[in-house]
Amino acid sequence: MLIAELTIDAARLWPGEAIWDGPIALVDLDSTAEPPRELTLPPCPVIGLGDAAHPLAGRLDAVIEPPVGIDALVAQVLTAPLAAAVVTQLLRFLPSLSPAEGLTAESMAYAVLQGSEEHRRWIGRQGKGAIRTPGRVLIARDGDRLTITLDHPESGNAIDRDMRDQLAEAFSLAALDPELARVSLRGSGRTFSLGAELAEFGTTTDPATAHAIRARTLPARAALRCADRLDAHIQGGCVGSGLELAAYAHRLTAAPGAWFQLPELAMGILPGAGGCVSLVRRIGRQRTALMILSGRRLNVRHALAWGLVDAIVDDPA
Repeated sequence: MLIAELTIDAARLWPGEAIWDGPIALVDLDSTAEPPRELTLPPCPVIGLGDAAHPLAGRLDAVIEPPVGIDALVAQVLTAPLAAAVVTQLLRFLPSLSPAEGLTAESMAYAVLQGSEEHRRWIGRQGKGAIRTPGRVLIARDGDRLTITLDHPESGNAIDRDMRDQLAEAFSLAALDPELARVSLRGSGRTFSLGAELAEFGTTTDPATAHAIRARTLPARAALRCADRLDAHIQGGCVGSGLELAAYAHRLTAAPGAWFQLPELAMGILPGAGGCVSLVRRIGRQRTALMILSGRRLNVRHALAWGLVDAIVDDPA
């Protein structure tokens, strides 16, 4: 689908106009003089092109900026338009919720997509994953500091069910201990985390049951309770649920070769490990939308410029 066919006049966003029914709407901000005073955004991503300082820019779902290009973003959205619509609508109201409420909303939106045809098609394309030994999470205390380490380097620290439960327990213990002044999240080996263990996707087929499980076991809920004491350091790849959890840190540093990615849209889902909440808190809803809708990798320098990381350092303190 050509970019021109997806570009609409900003006047189409006025409530009295027929709602745009395309998979994505593009608005050329450079050619928009007077935006409507009242907007009704269609239930799909509305992306601005051009002047990010335009009065309309902040009211859209995102404005294109490097390293995200419009062609790649549109192509990605067209592979999973239903997932793109759901995550866009979620991001629109997340800033009005408390973080805990946001996690519940995110989980319900994720559950909707778990039952979608887009996600089932992705699962159907996956081969039978190799059975790996369960991962583990190491916990070490030194005085008033607790270090939590993802320790499954042979999988790139992919977070499986065992590691998820261990992370939830570790962060719960940290949140309940007022004597801990610092909680540090680390990953062993060359890679911080390549995200969730893909072989486990689709094992819980009922979305309501999956939502109920997340309500009890999601590590992000406990991490949120000690986020003001949490620091994380990234080396190598930081993908999916690994990034979603690390983004709760009060201070997030990264090694010079680190990179970051949220690939969930291509799987017909959205970041469901707390990332919609944590990324919005760190970089705002528009840049979060750019990361999710494009699936684009951010190198460490772009991550620093966006505020995703606080500093680039070889070794954390």
